[in-house]
Amino acid sequence: MKKNIFLIFTYLLTIFFISKLQASEDSVYTFKWLDQDKEVYVLQNRTFRKDGKFFISAGGGFATSNPFVKSMNIQARATYFFAEEFGFEVIYSKNNGEENEAAEGVRNNSLGTGSYPFRRIVDNYMAVMIMWSPFYAKINTFNSIVYLDWMIGFGGAKLDETNNKNELIYSGDKSDTKESHSGVAWQTSVMIYLNTSWSMRADLTGIHYRAPMVYDESSDTWYTNYDATVSIGFNF
Repeated sequence: MKKNIFLIFTYLLTIFFISKLQASEDSVYTFKWLDQDKEVYVLQNRTFRKDGKFFISAGGGFATSNPFVKSMNIQARATYFFAEEFGFEVIYSKNNGEENEAAEGVRNNSLGTGSYPFRRIVDNYMAVMIMWSPFYAKINTFNSIVYLDWMIGFGGAKLDETNNKNELIYSGDKSDTKESHSGVAWQTSVMIYLNTSWSMRADLTGIHYRAPMVYDESSDTWYTNYDATVSIGFNF
């Protein structure tokens, strides 16, 4: 719980400082050492614009949140920007997870003791987010210019998962339990433009949801799923 609160606080603090540092195309800076009648403008000279465009992307990656699960995912995204810096995005993620070597090690080392690794394997989730694109950058590498946008998203999600709480409660019951939860979703993304139609994205997506505790189903606690993905996108 403390870890989740710290991550959310750090995320919100980053957004606060970004809002203070952001400079758009019409930003004006006043330099006191210049003639006070003169103004210095920040020129972004955007080559690729998002305002009024629809983006779709698809790709895959892996989950990084559960110490007893190894999981891969396939994701699809649809994004519409109603302004250069703001838009909406819908995400669908299909995850394929299974117990990892750490879970197997716990089972092997706890034979006869009744100890089992508890894990929640995310099967899929859908999220809807509002997107904010505060930074646009141009990077000169090997005599070629790379154009990119850094985006931040925040919204809600619906998640389906499979867990083994029966194994812990009933001492060895191998039947899995499937549950669905609603939660809070966020992501940070970097979109690199390949040309006027194609782009590549790298995303870190977090889903925070409440679910019943294993030994006390009358009480809920927070769980988290993190996915890191790379995808290819096309815009209209």
